[in-house]
Amino acid sequence: MFKKTILFLCSTVFLFGCKTVQNKTLLFIGSFTDKKPGEGIHVYEFNTETGEANLTFTLDNITNTSFLKISKDGNYLYSVVDSQMKHNGKVAAFKVDAINSKIELLNMQDCGGLNPAHLAIDNSGSYLVNSNYSDGTLSLFKIKEDGGLTKTTQLLQFKDSSVIKSRQKSSHMHSANFSPDDKYVFGHDLGADKIRGFQLENNQGKVSLKNPKVINVKPGSGPRHFVFHPNGKFGYLVNELSGKVDAYNYNNGSLDFIEDYATYQQKQDIYRTADIHISPDGQFLYASNRGQEENTIVVFSINKNNGKLQLIEHVDTAGNHPRNFAISDDGNFLLVANQFTNNITIFKRNIKTGSLTKLPNQITVNSPSSIQLKSY
Repeated sequence: MFKKTILFLCSTVFLFGCKTVQNKTLLFIGSFTDKKPGEGIHVYEFNTETGEANLTFTLDNITNTSFLKISKDGNYLYSVVDSQMKHNGKVAAFKVDAINSKIELLNMQDCGGLNPAHLAIDNSGSYLVNSNYSDGTLSLFKIKEDGGLTKTTQLLQFKDSSVIKSRQKSSHMHSANFSPDDKYVFGHDLGADKIRGFQLENNQGKVSLKNPKVINVKPGSGPRHFVFHPNGKFGYLVNELSGKVDAYNYNNGSLDFIEDYATYQQKQDIYRTADIHISPDGQFLYASNRGQEENTIVVFSINKNNGKLQLIEHVDTAGNHPRNFAISDDGNFLLVANQFTNNITIFKRNIKTGSLTKLPNQITVNSPSSIQLKSY
């Protein structure tokens, strides 16, 4: 009887063990599809020992899935759809099948504006905010229990401008972020040189963005992407048009400017700084530079006491137009999407120094524009 019981328990563990995911890292790549249905999202199993990637799934017949966002628990993936089109874009919700390394569409909702460029999810996984670049709007969605999206619960329109007439004739909401405490949302208006702050207000179950306030940035900066430090005390804004990173102190809905830092090695005629991320341990900050003369990742160390940055190095991305990049959950790898050369460059990251070493292997994908990495 004892032997039978042990055998039954072992069999049960084996059967249930087959249905769990252990030590797997998935790589999701979103792409531009030349404004027509095509291979928009690729899923890979990423080997965190060797840096190699194995393609497991391709989502075809979908248009311009140019920005992706994985949920905090890794169960759901969200993507913009129909970006850079003349009609309203959409936001799609997918269920992540981590066992089979693929995604399944849950639903798709109109994003309420033109050219969705960025998605952010609050820490509780309850709300998603979408930024529409071309018509300067923010749209708020509630995330349902099954991971799908409700229709837009709120749409905010902005009409503004700034000093660079070729890029700043009108508001262009390039991204938005939830604050570390989930009490506020900050939208980054490239066209107006403003960070737009809102309180996330819950009125009898109806959540909306209220009490707007404006944080002005230097004229001609072009706010693009923003990241909060893991400690919740600092925030960093990457400015596309000035090629600088602005450092801020964050406290209860307020952003107070500390200092700004050049991201390019040399002065440029045109700056195209793109993406920004902080290492999981909070010690290093990275930003991507796109340009005719410089395609690099700039590396800074972060002073944990005052949030100030110290330049470490610039690293060539081995490709053209590094639009987006991602750092693995363990901090050991940094992957860069070079949009114009159709390649993902893989760097090994030194956790102690923050420096990057390019690995010989790379991933070939048409017009890659967004990367998400998640370990399971």
